[in-house]
Amino acid sequence: MDTKILKGTLIGTIVFLLLGFLVYGILLADFMATNYNNCNNRPDSEMVWWAIVVSNLAMALLLTLFLKWSDSKVWTDGIKIGALYGFLLGIGIDFSFYSMTTLFNNFSALIVDVVVNTILMAIVGVVIVLLWGKEKQPE
Repeated sequence: MDTKILKGTLIGTIVFLLLGFLVYGILLADFMATNYNNCNNRPDSEMVWWAIVVSNLAMALLLTLFLKWSDSKVWTDGIKIGALYGFLLGIGIDFSFYSMTTLFNNFSALIVDVVVNTILMAIVGVVIVLLWGKEKQPE
């Protein structure tokens, strides 16, 4: 496997885990308790951490592949591709949940989740591109 893809996936997974905990676990915890239907949520003590890691790994790999395929080289590429990825993913998943479940107590919660996904993916995209490093030019 390409070292850029491996490096980006590993970096992205770590950043997703940290940002997810910070944003969803701490900053938005009260908002989510109020605006989401939490009846199916596991208590914090019963979280399945290996599954969270696998989920973040898959998200990081997909974002890394998009960044690689788009030939991203600078932080602005990371923010653009990451934000677009996050926005489309958020729209696709959240509207699906909104149409078929009672996950969101109101439409505002859906919008907040899409915005947060967009921002998180943009940040992770920037970090991946910045930590890839410069490519060596052939001599």
